[in-house]
Amino acid sequence: MSQKTYSVVTGLIFLVVALVHIARLAAGWQAVIAGFTVPMWISWVAGVVAGYLAIEGMRLSRRL
Repeated sequence: MSQKTYSVVTGLIFLVVALVHIARLAAGWQAVIAGFTVPMWISWVAGVVAGYLAIEGMRLSRRL
């Protein structure tokens, strides 16, 4: 796999993760892991970080 392909695939995966976090925020879905309810603010942080990584992955793939 070339570095360009890797960057595109990674960017798309992070884009999907960011969209799922945004969907959780919009729909108000509760996430429970091992009996612990995950606060909504974690999706804000994770959505921003995943969105940034998606943008950087796509940006890197264009430079290669």
